[in-house]
Amino acid sequence: VQLQASGGGSVQPGGSLRLSCAASERTGGSYAMGWFRQGPGKEREFVAAIRYSGTTYYSDSVKGRFTISRDNAKNTLYLQLNSLNPEDTAVYYCAVGRGVILSNLRNVAAYDYWGQGTQVTVSS
Repeated sequence: VQLQASGGGSVQPGGSLRLSCAASERTGGSYAMGWFRQGPGKEREFVAAIRYSGTTYYSDSVKGRFTISRDNAKNTLYLQLNSLNPEDTAVYYCAVGRGVILSNLRNVAAYDYWGQGTQVTVSS
């Protein structure tokens, strides 16, 4: 599976962006899709994940501000980012994992395929 992320950019605090991640092939019911991010000098961290059923999971730092969704017909994953603040500045990566169990959804190592990343910069 090849993943192509897009939609990053520079915004002011309080602004919004929508990230997209197009998959080269259909990811079925055994796959989970997720977004991770890596800020300057930081490790890659979990942002959000969604199962084929539509069940969603978020990190505490983005809950209530970000929304993950997927269009299974288009093989595309989305991340709506609202109320952005400078701490959200990072490269955002989409990922797909086969057979990811619930306890591993936030684990970088559980995902098999990764997009190239898209930069999100929040500054005034």
